Amino acid sequence: MKKMVYTGCLLGLVMVASTGAMAQSKYKKPAPKKPATTTNKAAAAKNQGAQVNPAADTTITPSNNISGTSRYRNSNNTALGTGNTTVAPTTNNPSAPVTISYDTTVQGGFNAKPEVSLRNNYAMLRTQVRDRKPLEYEDLREDDAVFSHFIWREIDGREKMNQSFMYPGQDDNGDMRFFSLLLSAIKNDSVVAFSSDNDRFTKPLTTSQVLAMVEGALDTVDVTDPATGTVEKVITKKPKFSPDSVYTFRIKEQVVFDKEASRMFTRILGIAPIAKQVVAGKSMPRVLFWVYYPDIRASLTKFDVYNPKNIAARMTWEELFESRFFSSYIIKSTINNPGDKSLNALIKDPLFRLLEGENIKTKIMNYEQDLWAY
Repeated sequence: MKKMVYTGCLLGLVMVASTGAMAQSKYKKPAPKKPATTTNKAAAAKNQGAQVNPAADTTITPSNNISGTSRYRNSNNTALGTGNTTVAPTTNNPSAPVTISYDTTVQGGFNAKPEVSLRNNYAMLRTQVRDRKPLEYEDLREDDAVFSHFIWREIDGREKMNQSFMYPGQDDNGDMRFFSLLLSAIKNDSVVAFSSDNDRFTKPLTTSQVLAMVEGALDTVDVTDPATGTVEKVITKKPKFSPDSVYTFRIKEQVVFDKEASRMFTRILGIAPIAKQVVAGKSMPRVLFWVYYPDIRASLTKFDVYNPKNIAARMTWEELFESRFFSSYIIKSTINNPGDKSLNALIKDPLFRLLEGENIKTKIMNYEQDLWAY
């Protein structure tokens, strides 16, 4: 009997010990494992790169000299136009420096200074030098204007009658193209040019803004001396377009019938040159700027128009416009145009546009003729 009791107590103690051990292993955290020592070179390099101090100097010092040019190298950080700079060695002379020079002559005749003749350029003495001034306009009262319309025209310099607008000759006043005369008046005679956003002369332009339209961007040409190997960089202004591409001029004018004088007056209000520029591979016309015609009349009296028939019988540009000695076609008018659209938007056929322009001329002429009784 005692042996059975002893055996039962021993079994109870064994069960209590095993239950405690199971509870301790359930809630006990495992011991952390030690990192294994690796022999992988890539992993070692990665660990070494991760331990680099970011504040330390990481400048790479190459074993060989770096050749070529770079805008970030110390030897090539010279500002534009401040002096000489060293670039890659040339084949003729590896140690030859590069010289930067500027060509201030604007190509194309847009902004070139006129060359004055040092001797008499004519067979006779030109003693009839006078200060020519334009004739003043007659005063037109608003109450006397019984009929008025605005007309927009375009002058094509390729027409035979308008070839004087494209004459590329030179005289004491410089280039004789009409577009060059406009630029000369803006630069030298303080004539104000206006933006091409509209034709009502609302936004004036500075002289630098006008010249930037034609001068274009900088163009660099490398010139190497074959004897010394010296490289010279000539920086010039490359024009955006040729002066011969400006052969169209737009005119805004107003026709007024004055009942006091009993006649029709035609007054030019503005002139705008139109350039041909290539956009997306297609030539497109672009109005550069507007010039108020009464402001430029005094400047136009200084320049003579090329006369193919007789050089001694030349007129001034102011006389050419006032005498209507040019050929043009109407592109827009305020006659029967409530939508304020040009003929290009109203009529697609170019031939019918020309016929509609002639129809507008006939309407204006018939109004004046119908006022008379015979």
